[in-house]
Amino acid sequence: MTNPLDVPGAPTGESGTPVVPPGHSAAPVLGARREAYGWRGTALVRMRTPAGRRHARPRRGRRMLRLALALLVTVLATACGTYTWAETELNREVDLGAFGGRHPAGEGTNYLIVGSDSREGLSDADVRNLHAGGGGGRRTDSMIVLHTGAHGTVMVSLPRDSWVTVPGFHNPATGKHVPAAKNKLNAAFAYGGPELLVRTVEHNTGLRIDHYAEIGFAGFVKIVDAVGGVRLCLERDIKDEKSGADLRRGCQTLHGREALAFVRQRHQEAAGDLGRSRNQQRFLSALAHKAARPGTVLDPSQLYPALRAGLQTLVVDQDMDLRRLAGMFRSVQGEGGRKPRRVTVPVDAVGLPTSKGNVIRWDAERSARLFRQLSQDDPVTVTGGHSG
Repeated sequence: MTNPLDVPGAPTGESGTPVVPPGHSAAPVLGARREAYGWRGTALVRMRTPAGRRHARPRRGRRMLRLALALLVTVLATACGTYTWAETELNREVDLGAFGGRHPAGEGTNYLIVGSDSREGLSDADVRNLHAGGGGGRRTDSMIVLHTGAHGTVMVSLPRDSWVTVPGFHNPATGKHVPAAKNKLNAAFAYGGPELLVRTVEHNTGLRIDHYAEIGFAGFVKIVDAVGGVRLCLERDIKDEKSGADLRRGCQTLHGREALAFVRQRHQEAAGDLGRSRNQQRFLSALAHKAARPGTVLDPSQLYPALRAGLQTLVVDQDMDLRRLAGMFRSVQGEGGRKPRRVTVPVDAVGLPTSKGNVIRWDAERSARLFRQLSQDDPVTVTGGHSG
């Protein structure tokens, strides 16, 4: 309520005190807003001024604020429920210290991200449809060391045919000790699973792997489909019978099946396994950007399927939790506007014949310098790929 004598501009007497003009009462104006009235001569009138309109905005602003807060509470409640559920679903079966002989921790954090050909969660029809091949067990299809530190993120692809030393280990299946020997990098996974793979990567790079994350075929396909596919621009047509890739040049959205075929194909790559490694890094970054879009993160209908799909075949180390997993994800995406630097371990020979088949040999001097820079969290100056 507003008393006319309190309204700015009210008439005053000789003594300077407000007076009530004829026809008006000092009683409050029922339902009146103080700022919406004024005196025009001896008449009390409702003002239609810009100032009056400006005073209406705080109420609309308050309504918008309440709506935003209600939305935020809903999102947080959904996220908290999702977080609790997902935390219990993480498969933390990997013991990084199972084979001992670990390197001391360096600066920054190192993740080993592995894409395996695990067929868990796939039906026989899925296996045929995805050109996933037969056989049991699981093997590594891609390996990336993700380093995060003071100078941003570096993604280093380790080709699965890399010629490395697999450290000696105790084979629980036979009860015998297997001496150290040269072999392809993915052989370590075949012999001793994630634990021996981590031990082999540490032995050959000098890095300490702080965390491990592995995703199988089924999880990869379902995650890509859950986020609605990933848009990628291809410079040429790609057709590969073994992976099932049949893609046309140009920009397009790759869904689960096409995405898996793209990251697995190597026979159409001039650089073979090195070319495939670059494709895997590129796609992983694009997938991280798509999954982090507000339309995906804040939409439970997309968030839940994506999480469920990933958790079905996601395997991590015993110390991994959702906070660290989210940190790894943000690093792949690129934090603070800084895109991750993507390199392949420097090599000096591709297709080198050995008793284990054709392999890729690392460039000893350049690869050692690269891993030393990562271990010390220095800026990476080494360029990857073939030196020849």
